[in-house]
Amino acid sequence: MSVNTIVPLTNVGLLAAAVESAANRPPELPGLVVMYGPSGYGKSLAAAYAANMHRAYYVECRESWTKKAFVVAVLREMGIIPMKTLSEMVDQIAEQLSRSGRPLIVDDVQYVIDKAAANVLTDIYNASQGTLILIGEERVPASMARLERLHNRVLEWVPAQAASLDDVRALAEKSYPDVEIEDDLLEAVNDRVKGCLRRVAVNLYQIHSEATANGWTMVGLREWGERDIHTGQPPARRG
Repeated sequence: MSVNTIVPLTNVGLLAAAVESAANRPPELPGLVVMYGPSGYGKSLAAAYAANMHRAYYVECRESWTKKAFVVAVLREMGIIPMKTLSEMVDQIAEQLSRSGRPLIVDDVQYVIDKAAANVLTDIYNASQGTLILIGEERVPASMARLERLHNRVLEWVPAQAASLDDVRALAEKSYPDVEIEDDLLEAVNDRVKGCLRRVAVNLYQIHSEATANGWTMVGLREWGERDIHTGQPPARRG
């Protein structure tokens, strides 16, 4: 994803600033940054922007991954052929981070931490002294609190923010420049979805589709009327 296609929303700016700060920290300070928050808040979008801006290595963890699957994925992102043992692969990652000076962004890190693979992250950091950006769900700080060796290497905690009206407006203007969506409707959408950017995006798509079907170039609460706002809940059965 190009930085030019990413809307500069609040969380994009927060993470970009934190990565910049960690990359330029004094050498005696730790180099872990943790962004955490509910699903749908746009953390991965922020990660994609930061990865582009800082030429970071980026991996998105999966629930099914083992320790080995994680390190193999990182090496694949680095374009390095994995060696045989887990220890050798951790050394390969650390060497590449030290040599390149590029950050490593680990998205959905809760899957790695929850499976007791956090020691691999600690080993990678200790061996490289690089910049590691961990991104995950709201429970990540609590999970890391049980892992003192990793927890005390955090330079900055970045709580992801719910979408603001400015965020929603910027996303609407970037995504659907042919239809003006008024602030009263944007605010109603954001209130109903409690700032969940993913659901905001679904609603903007539906609003744009309805506007196109009706020939509207501008749509607000008056035009939207009694139409539903998508909150993630299935519609009630009729009859």
